[in-house]
Amino acid sequence: MNPIDTPDAWATLPQLLAAYPPPQPIQLTAVERAVRAARSVLVVLDDDPTGTQAVCDVPVLTSWDTEDFAWAFAQLDQANAAPAVFVEVNTRSLDPDAAAQRNRSAVANALRAAAPKRIALRFASRSDSTLRGHFPLEPDAIAEALVDAGHQPPDGVLLVPAFPEAGRITIGGTHFVRAGEDRVQPVGQTEFARDPTFGYTSSDLADYAVERSAGRWKRADVRVLTLDLVRTGPEAIAAALSDVSDGAPIAADCATEDDLLALALGVLHAEADGLTLLPRSGPSFIRAMIAQRRRPPLTSAQAFEGATPGAKGGLIVVGSHVGVSTRQLAQLRRTRPGLAAMELDVASLVANGTGRGGQDLADGIVQHLAEGNVVLYSSRTPVTGQDAAGSLAIARRVSDELAQIAARVIDSVRPRFVIAKGGITSSDVAQYGLRMRRATVRGCLLPGIVSLWLAAEGPGRGIPFTVFAGNVGDDDALAQVVDLLSAPGLTEAAPTRAVPSTSRRMP
Repeated sequence: MNPIDTPDAWATLPQLLAAYPPPQPIQLTAVERAVRAARSVLVVLDDDPTGTQAVCDVPVLTSWDTEDFAWAFAQLDQANAAPAVFVEVNTRSLDPDAAAQRNRSAVANALRAAAPKRIALRFASRSDSTLRGHFPLEPDAIAEALVDAGHQPPDGVLLVPAFPEAGRITIGGTHFVRAGEDRVQPVGQTEFARDPTFGYTSSDLADYAVERSAGRWKRADVRVLTLDLVRTGPEAIAAALSDVSDGAPIAADCATEDDLLALALGVLHAEADGLTLLPRSGPSFIRAMIAQRRRPPLTSAQAFEGATPGAKGGLIVVGSHVGVSTRQLAQLRRTRPGLAAMELDVASLVANGTGRGGQDLADGIVQHLAEGNVVLYSSRTPVTGQDAAGSLAIARRVSDELAQIAARVIDSVRPRFVIAKGGITSSDVAQYGLRMRRATVRGCLLPGIVSLWLAAEGPGRGIPFTVFAGNVGDDDALAQVVDLLSAPGLTEAAPTRAVPSTSRRMP
C-alpha cells in the first residue's frame, strides 16, 4: 500500500509539490505543430458524455453507425473544428460484455467510415477522473478491434486521469481529489472509491492498475512517469516511452495545464517515432492531445447562438447521487424557493418494477415550464442492489425513467434549455429524451467544466443542452448554470411543492 493511502491521510498542494521542480512552460504552438504533423483524427470513445467538458467546437455522436462517423468527419473540414470526434458509448452504464462490444463496434465503424477518405485515426478511451469505469476492459476491447481490422495493437495504455480544472491531480504516482482550497485527499479514500459498481481501494495508479486487472499485471509491469520526469520536458517523456510494448500500462503524473501539454507533446513525439499509445484519460488530456486552447466559459448570449428557445422556463434533470450533486441540488432549491421541483421516487420505481416516463411528472413539468424553470430529480436516498450488477441495473432503470419523462416533455413543449446532471443521466437524456444522434460541443459554462451541446437534428435541435458531470463544481455551481441559461430576471416558476412520482405505465 502506498503510504499516502493510510486512513485520514490529507496533504496540501504545497507539501506535495515541494519535492518537484516547477512546471516547464510549454508553448501550445509546439503541440499544434505536432498535431498537424500527425495528420490524423483522434476518435474519443467516451464512457459518458461528461468527457466533452474540456473541449469546444468538436462533433459529438451518441450513435456510431458509419453514416454518423461520415457526418462527424465532414464537420472537421470546417476551419474552427478540432481534429477530434467524441463518441458517447455510455459504457459506464453497461455490464462488461455490453461495454466491450460497444467499444469494438465503434472502432470498427470509425475505421470503416474513414477508409474511403483515407483519414488516419488515433483512438482514446475517455473515462472518469475519479477512476470509476471499465478498466482495463475498454482499452482491451479497442485493441482487439484494431487487430481485427488489420491494425497494430497499442504498445502501451497511458493512464492520465488528471483533471486540474476539477481539482483532480496525480503526484508521485498517486491520484488526488481536491478537498478544500489547498487540501487534497487520495482518491481511494473518497466516496468515488466506494462506488457500488466500480469501487476500488488504491490511490496509487500502479496499484490501481494491478487491482483492476485482477492479477494480470504486477506492479513491476506498470511504468510510472513521475512529475520530475514530466517536468524535464517532452523529449525526456518520449525517451522514457520508447521501449514500451505489449500494451503495458503507463501511469502519468500531471498537476497543471503545462504538465498535460508536456505529456501530450512527448506522446506525439513518441508516436512520430513509430510508437502507438492508447490514452485512458480524464477530460483535460484530450484537450492537450488536440492542442486546443482553454477558452473562457460561454456567456449567456453565446450559449444561445444558433438556438431557438421555446418555453419560458428550462428543464433541469438531476440523476447523479454523489455527494456534490446532492449538495448542488439542495443549494439550488434552498436559494430559489420558488423553483418548481418534481421528484422521481426511486424506491417506489424499483419496488413496483413498472412505469416508463411517469405521465403525472411529465404533465406537471409541462405545466410549470410555461411559468419558469423546473427541476426533475431522483429521490436522494440511495437504493442499491445486492451486488455491483444489481446496483448498475437500478442506476440504469432510474436514468431510463428520467429520460422517458424528458422525452414526454419535449414532445409537448420546447424548454428554453435542458440541463442533465450526472453521466448516465446526461447520456440518456440526450439520446432518448432529446433523440439526439449528432451534435456539436459549443464550449463550457464554468471554467473548464460543464459542457454545452447543440443538436444537429431531431426534436432537441435548437435547444441548448448542458452536460453537467455529477462530481464537479462547488455547491453553488448548478445554480450558477441555471441562472446563466435563464431568461433575464427569470430563475424560477411559481412556488410549488415536490410532487412524488406515481411511476405509471406509458399507454
